[in-house]
Amino acid sequence: MTTQLLDQTKAEAFAGHLLQMLNSGAMALMTSIGHRTGLFDVMATLPPATSQQIADMAQLNERYVREWLGAMVTGNFVNYDMTSDCYWLPAEHAAFLTRSASPDNIAAFAQYIALLGTVEDQIIDCFRHGGGVPYSAYKRFHQVMAEDSGQTIVAALEEFVLPLVPGLIDALTQGIDVLDVGCGSGRALNKMANLYPNSRFTGYDISEEAIATARDEAAQLGLTNIQFQIQNAETLTEIKQYDFITTFDAIHDQARPDIVLQGIYRALRFDGVYLMQDIRASSYVDNNLNHPAGPLLYTISCMHCMTVSLASGGMGLGAMWGEEMALNMLEDAGFRHVEIRRLDHDFQNNYYIVCK
Repeated sequence: MTTQLLDQTKAEAFAGHLLQMLNSGAMALMTSIGHRTGLFDVMATLPPATSQQIADMAQLNERYVREWLGAMVTGNFVNYDMTSDCYWLPAEHAAFLTRSASPDNIAAFAQYIALLGTVEDQIIDCFRHGGGVPYSAYKRFHQVMAEDSGQTIVAALEEFVLPLVPGLIDALTQGIDVLDVGCGSGRALNKMANLYPNSRFTGYDISEEAIATARDEAAQLGLTNIQFQIQNAETLTEIKQYDFITTFDAIHDQARPDIVLQGIYRALRFDGVYLMQDIRASSYVDNNLNHPAGPLLYTISCMHCMTVSLASGGMGLGAMWGEEMALNMLEDAGFRHVEIRRLDHDFQNNYYIVCK
């Protein structure tokens, strides 16, 4: 057996890549902490300040804030002046790290890294024995997902997403029946119900926690044209009951997405429209080589989307099921007219405009 000679230049470059990966992973965790504690939001409002001043303003422990700032400085997120012992967050960085920067706040997405890390042991067990990790194992998932969709889908709903469907705004204004399948915490549906009081809205989700959150928000908004129900998406029984059905980042998580799509087809009126938002990707890995978030999305898929489906004995499509499979499954469900639309500011999602 011959020994393969190493290309030392390539080996050293890859070693450097690995070190960069470790530093980036560490920064993802620190970014999540900066977001959850509000440190980025506080620093965006402050002139150069000491660690104590920043901690006092954020109402946090100074020692932890100082160590966090060490990571932020060495990671080139935060600037530091040794003479004054002061730190500051450049405005150009704050534009992608603060809540006021929505929908461009990437710090919110960093929470997924820490969240997925909590199920690493269970995922490794699945690698060895198969099966999956259930939704119940993911603490804070619905909270993080609601924040994610809040600054992407919900924020763009009125101005960009709903106008993708010709005539939809007028129909919603006049009054139609709307169903959101896999509604999660209900932020998108509650926003639509608030915008269009003449229409009637229903949301289904299997999570009791998410439905409770959705109902609380609806009550706080004083909405009377909306209802939320705890229901498995595979058990839709309605026949031609809705004019407009939506799923936001929900189909690929289902145990049996084929059954869900068939149920949506039956529940949609003949002249109705189904709007399916899902991840923009190909079903084939070689077509995703230049995807700007490919590694992140495959990781989220492996450690959440795919495994929660497999935990229920499902198909385990995963987040990267892709356009090709999506189109085939829509056709198999009975749909004959599908148009894929995209938004200029959103590289991550496809919007499927689907009719019978």
